[in-house]
Amino acid sequence: MTLLGRLTDTCGLAVLVDPARTTERDAHELGARAAGEGVAVLLIGTSFGQGADASATVRALRTAAPDVPLVLFPASAGDLVPGVDGVLMLSLVSGRNAQYLIEEHVRAVPFFDRHPEVESIATAYCLVDGGCVTAVEATSQTRPLPADKPEFIHAHVSAAARLGMRATYLDAGSGARRAVGASLVQAARAVSPGPLFVGGGIRTTDQVRMARDAGADFVVVGTLLEQSGTRAVSALVDAAHS
Repeated sequence: MTLLGRLTDTCGLAVLVDPARTTERDAHELGARAAGEGVAVLLIGTSFGQGADASATVRALRTAAPDVPLVLFPASAGDLVPGVDGVLMLSLVSGRNAQYLIEEHVRAVPFFDRHPEVESIATAYCLVDGGCVTAVEATSQTRPLPADKPEFIHAHVSAAARLGMRATYLDAGSGARRAVGASLVQAARAVSPGPLFVGGGIRTTDQVRMARDAGADFVVVGTLLEQSGTRAVSALVDAAHS
């Protein structure tokens, strides 16, 4: 089965691992917890670009969690490494910076030519106002969509679907003060043709449940685990499936 097919047939908690902030040992521990406690997807990436080869992180996660889908969440084409199941080819449809609409995708072509085994999933990436300037906003030099305008989310995700994008990612950004609201998740769910990821600012099990109840297939956490450690995984997985 293709990676897209696997993601379409499942749901739950997605854990975002930042190679720049995660040692190989920590990645192995997190992978083992993920495999043992039912994490649905392991994402690898960072808003700033990894700044270093993520291959060691990929190897550690793959060894510890061989059956959990391992997917790159790249800030740029320079972040791509082999050994993963696939890549979310993020097109920042909420912004108007051509670098993140098409340029990085063009730069990624040689990687996919060299590694045809790595699946790419065209993904509409919508940055949502999380109450502060996040790394994504600063790096991409784009403004987020307003948090009180679900009709904007509807229009952007619908347009992306009509262009053929197969997945959607709503993101308040790492360190956001507030998570993506339920009305925005519902607006995206209504028109997203495939898997819907929601992340940024999610710090509690109640927020995980809210996002799932509103229609998210995958609720993404990253900063929370960096701050509280892998002991939080079990409760979050349970919340994503309750």
